Amino acid sequence: MNQTTIVYTSALCPVCGMVKSFLDTLEIPYKEVNVDMNPVAMLQLVTKTKRLSVPQTKINGKLISGFNPEKMMQALNG
Repeated sequence: MNQTTIVYTSALCPVCGMVKSFLDTLEIPYKEVNVDMNPVAMLQLVTKTKRLSVPQTKINGKLISGFNPEKMMQALNG
């Protein structure tokens, strides 16, 4: 299965590190988008999620807010 995973992060976000470590442990490749230095990405994320918070993880088109291993596994397996 060809999966697409994007993690929207901020440099000062400890929970973002938890999401990345979780994906690394599972050997899931992902693209990291740091919204600190990318105002366009931040605006797009806020438009999609209606939230100004990170981490936001997009797995196979599903957005998951915060660190939620159960939802991430469902998105990865679904």
